[in-house]
Amino acid sequence: MLNSSLLKNKGLNYFFALFVILIWGITFVSTKYLLRSFSAFEILIVRFITAYTMLWLMKPERIKLLRKKDELWFFAAGASGVSVYQFLENIAIDYTLPANVCIIVSICPMFTAIIAQIFLKEKNINLLFVVGFLLAISGIVFVTFNGALVFHLSPKGDFLALAAAVCWAFYSLSVTKIASFNLSPISSTRRQFFWALVCMIPIAVFGILNGKNSPMTYINLSAAANAERWSDIFNWLNFGFLGIAASAFAFAVWNFVCKNLGTVRVTVFLYLTPVVTIVFAFLILGDKITLMGSIGAVLTIAGLAISEASKRKEKGRRNVPNER
Repeated sequence: MLNSSLLKNKGLNYFFALFVILIWGITFVSTKYLLRSFSAFEILIVRFITAYTMLWLMKPERIKLLRKKDELWFFAAGASGVSVYQFLENIAIDYTLPANVCIIVSICPMFTAIIAQIFLKEKNINLLFVVGFLLAISGIVFVTFNGALVFHLSPKGDFLALAAAVCWAFYSLSVTKIASFNLSPISSTRRQFFWALVCMIPIAVFGILNGKNSPMTYINLSAAANAERWSDIFNWLNFGFLGIAASAFAFAVWNFVCKNLGTVRVTVFLYLTPVVTIVFAFLILGDKITLMGSIGAVLTIAGLAISEASKRKEKGRRNVPNER
């Protein structure tokens, strides 16, 4: 077991954050494979149930809160960052280009910084942070297109992607408040997935009632279809990866790192997700990495470094005593 001093080591926490980004960056492969047999909503339902079950097996005891109203923060986290965020992102892809969604959702760190400054009175936004943000977003644009300059506005899909980015920012706010409860990351993450599943119930009912008329929420109840798709071992493996690695493990570690390093600081690592995706697509799927993609990766990493430097500068300024 790792001792507490080691767990609070900044270098180790940065490694954990990067490892989570690595996992989230390659989830597109599993999702893409599963979409051949399942609707996006079915994938989310199975993914969340798998995550909750795994977290419960790891730490089954009930969470004891000091105040009943603290439960609202778990509900907010489960709704905003798990169910609503994931659902909006999937629907957005159905209405607009995946490239649009990737770029728009990457604005999350800026929204997180703004919300933290408004609600938590944290001073996160300065010139360096904005420069880092603009540089990272420029890099993400290059990485996302990777030489294929295809872009068009799709107001409905783009707005849904923007709403998803805002949801993640509110999730970050909720995680910050939950961290102050000093609970086990596994227990608190399990509680978030519980409320995420509760929030999916009305959507599931809607999907069953509307059937194939609502493809995003369609739930296939055909016995023959289910027998075929659940007999595919690769479907099981991909659901296992999405539910256990990308959800149960990744969210628990993300909450842990946010508690130790600060939510705004950790959120800027989301800039790297498209970079991880393009590299993984090259290694596994054989997709080409163009000069544009390479330049974009460099710009994104530079933007992350500058944003991180802005946090260190701000912290240093707060630690300097006032001389009068």
